[in-house]
Amino acid sequence: MTGWRLYGNAFRTILTKEILRFSRIWIQTVLPPMVTTALYFVIFGQLIGSRLGEMDGHPYVDFIFPGLILMSVISNSYANVVSSFYNAKFQRHVEELLISPVANWVILAGYVAGGVARGLVVGTAVTLVAMAFTDVRVHSIPITFTVFLLTSVLFATAGFVNAVFANSFDDISVVPTFVLTPLTYLGGVFYSVHLLPEFWQRVSLANPVLYMINAFRYGLLGVSDIRLGTALLLIAGFIAVLVAFALWLLRRGIGLKT
Repeated sequence: MTGWRLYGNAFRTILTKEILRFSRIWIQTVLPPMVTTALYFVIFGQLIGSRLGEMDGHPYVDFIFPGLILMSVISNSYANVVSSFYNAKFQRHVEELLISPVANWVILAGYVAGGVARGLVVGTAVTLVAMAFTDVRVHSIPITFTVFLLTSVLFATAGFVNAVFANSFDDISVVPTFVLTPLTYLGGVFYSVHLLPEFWQRVSLANPVLYMINAFRYGLLGVSDIRLGTALLLIAGFIAVLVAFALWLLRRGIGLKT
């Protein structure tokens, strides 16, 4: 079997395993984000949003729609990879991957693709829920899809890095709880950064999630607090750094070899 054919089979095997893993327990992986999003729309979109009026020229329920979708994509892309790869470490079958004649980039690509697949499924499900509360319209399909894909890849890779360093099940929940959640809620999902005082606007620019949500909002609504080019370059830069770091960790066996 040639190298590329071997790599292709390995990639498909890992990806299939990841898809079957989250699809078999869809009640735990897909349904909760749909329920949570519906609650956000009822509480923030309908009850509070009706009193706030418009934001950046759009009804408030429409304004928060892109952020709610991307928030689900971020959390699910991250959670899928961090839990799956840590389980592989915990159950000791990650060693089979490490000693197999498969390149490290294939292993990383398989797990990241699995996270992207879950992000796509959950993002689609959340969008269907949103259609019950607002008219879904897309300003630019290419930009929307590009931002969605890049964001999902970014956080799936971040989940992989977290799983490599994790030494217990508690460790895989630290980053989502104390880093990911605050960055997401302070990333402009529910408000425009222009509403903040000048000092806090500058502080918000240090939040990478702000760029992703605004780029995604531009793809759907055509409005953004951040320049689109800046946002795309920042996301691509983070992906490059995390991918390089993850491959370095695999090559050195850090957190994987006992």
